[in-house]
Amino acid sequence: MKHTWLLTVLGGFAILIATLPARPSHAQAPADQWGPMVEKATAFLKKNQNEDGSWSLQNKRGVTGIVVTGLIRTGTGPDDPAVAKGVKFIESLINVKQGHIAGNDEKATLINYTTSINVMALMAANKDDKYKAVVNNAVKYLKEYQWDESRGKDEKSDFYGGAGYAGDKSRPDLSNTAFFLEALKEAGVKNDDPAFKKALVFVSRCQNFKSEFNTAAWAEKNNDGSFIYTGANGGENRRTDGEGTKTDMGGYGSMTYAGIKSMIYCGVSKDDPRMKKALEWISKNYTLDANPGMPEANSQRGLYYYYHTFAKCMDALGEDTFTDATGVKHDWRADLIAALAKRQRPDGSWVNETDRWMEGDPNLVTGYALMALSYCKKK
Repeated sequence: MKHTWLLTVLGGFAILIATLPARPSHAQAPADQWGPMVEKATAFLKKNQNEDGSWSLQNKRGVTGIVVTGLIRTGTGPDDPAVAKGVKFIESLINVKQGHIAGNDEKATLINYTTSINVMALMAANKDDKYKAVVNNAVKYLKEYQWDESRGKDEKSDFYGGAGYAGDKSRPDLSNTAFFLEALKEAGVKNDDPAFKKALVFVSRCQNFKSEFNTAAWAEKNNDGSFIYTGANGGENRRTDGEGTKTDMGGYGSMTYAGIKSMIYCGVSKDDPRMKKALEWISKNYTLDANPGMPEANSQRGLYYYYHTFAKCMDALGEDTFTDATGVKHDWRADLIAALAKRQRPDGSWVNETDRWMEGDPNLVTGYALMALSYCKKK
């Protein structure tokens, strides 16, 4: 009798469990979580703004553009005192003679990054076409520093179509090229412009996909659709350090999402073999707990760069959900909000304890987070 009673109870419990609703396939974030996160982050950034309107000390010329863009895109208006001061600082970086937006002195480094970022910031703050001439000059400058025939490189060169940090000696990489393309897009340059067509040649040569678009030996070795840091100089990567920068050509999340986003900006369709292969990779490596594809020891490197690139890429794909390789459908916005919510510090900031690629700077990282969140706002 005791055994019969126990079996009945256990059977009833099993039926109860079976009738409960299935757990969601993604992390659930309350509908009101986005607003408080943004408010706390905004308060942190306003408190930490420098007297001259900038943010941070190291590389503040670019960090300020990231912060201003993130603030405006998440709802802080251009006329807000903090944003207005930030924009005024960016205005001080306009190099009328050369056309870039990185300053008028010897400290004007990382010119492609800084100019591209500040184009995005000024376009976000662009009231009544106030910055039209400045942005047009910046676009002209950026195009002139794209590696092409005018700089002695034809399509046979693995530099062709890419953008580097600045100057004639700066080899191109996918990160610089992705920002370059985003700046052109924000400035209203159409994707049939020669700059996009040339950039696509370079972007395709950063993909681990053996095809007519990339004949490098390392592409055939991995051949999984992921992207590396650069195909230039025979291929260089950032998954590992030391000799690994030339020998470990495995792709990783931040560059793969940057590659997909860049291909979309260049007009590549989802039916293109390059796109199909790249989407296959992210379907097998969907996560917001790490920068996927990185070795375990380096899995948190560039996490917030990954977050804002992930958000931009998913938005560019134009889908509210993404189905991974196991068939699980993800609400990527909810997943991203949840990932950021659990990492936000009490003061409203974010910072990466794995201080690599400047992600130990809470101003930069909080700017990245706001940029990511700008694509997650409930519509």
